[in-house]
Amino acid sequence: MPIKGSNEGYVFFNKQRKKWNAQYKEYDSKTGISKTRTKSFKTEEEAKKYLATVMYQKENPLYIEHHGIPICEVMKANLKLKSDTNQISPTQFGRVTKTIEKIEKTPFGNKNIDEITSNEIQLYLNSQTHLSNSSIKKLYQQFNQAFKIAINKGYLMQNPMINVICPRSEKEDKIVRALTVDEQQAFTEYLLSKDVSHCKYKNIYLIQMYMGLRVSEALALSMYDIDLKHKKMNINKTLTTDEIGGVIMGKKTKTYAGKRILPIPDFLYPYIVEQMNVANNQTNNEEKLLFKPLNQKYTKRENVNSELKRILEKYFNITDISTHSLRHTFGTRCIESGMAPVVVQKLMGHKDIGVTLNTYTSVFDKFKNQEIDKVNQYYLNENLITDNSKNYINDKKIHDNQER
Repeated sequence: MPIKGSNEGYVFFNKQRKKWNAQYKEYDSKTGISKTRTKSFKTEEEAKKYLATVMYQKENPLYIEHHGIPICEVMKANLKLKSDTNQISPTQFGRVTKTIEKIEKTPFGNKNIDEITSNEIQLYLNSQTHLSNSSIKKLYQQFNQAFKIAINKGYLMQNPMINVICPRSEKEDKIVRALTVDEQQAFTEYLLSKDVSHCKYKNIYLIQMYMGLRVSEALALSMYDIDLKHKKMNINKTLTTDEIGGVIMGKKTKTYAGKRILPIPDFLYPYIVEQMNVANNQTNNEEKLLFKPLNQKYTKRENVNSELKRILEKYFNITDISTHSLRHTFGTRCIESGMAPVVVQKLMGHKDIGVTLNTYTSVFDKFKNQEIDKVNQYYLNENLITDNSKNYINDKKIHDNQER
């Protein structure tokens, strides 16, 4: 235990207040003076944990030399740095915190980083294959980042992660499917037959299906984002969550490419106007949100998703569609119509063309042969191939048409 008054900080029991105190010195860069800080806790363990976190964040070499540095403290310090430098959103902060808390509960969660072996990490990750690939990857990334930091700061000489392989999940990756044309038509007819007072999320579903918005983007729309004169919709923010999961209005879109201005389809125009009238007449709606719940500040995404699932299962016997599927439906229809991938990318707000191509691989594959037929026909028209090849291509085209 550090001695009282040392630069390492110390923990002691306050008999009068019957609480454990963590006390340390904090350097004030403005005055050049070190100030003593004290924080009280119910238990000695809590006080020690807090002191350790402060010392690691301040990179106190004396404390680290005497006590070592638990792996989760490295992770927490890294997370705080990312948060302080605006590298991550509050939502991401909350998700990473949960991942670190999960690691903290493992047998080596509080071990010093220089005491943990490759084998320990590998065995732990292998035991998590019941989780999704995304969850396993998050765990792997936390270990990877922590050991890289430890190497860079000189806490370690060798990186045990070099010998660790990120395992694959036992689960298959969840595939988001789009509504078929017939399903989309039937669902659209159902929505258009309903008054917004009886189907409060009606226009959210229409906007997603026919403009490709993320549900969090649709829920963040306000009257100020709608340009009725030019039939434009400005996507510039998204509903998100804070560190503890509360719904908040984000200041930006999910990615930099998510900020976009979309044309409002003619058939959708009257329903946008309908929703604007609802918003304009609603009380306690200072932000003029298009989709404002009566008793809460913001609409929860899970409520919109649950209602969609209820409707589709009850009236259409469809059980594998979510609000994200509605956005996916728009992207699929765009590709089926022959729209260039780069245009789909811009409309969907994907950060790069690779996301679009990877997301809609199966749809692009479906139309691959049709596009090849166009190229072959061009070769024929321009006499770029021999007569024998012409005959083969024509015979193949006849056969393919019969198969279709």
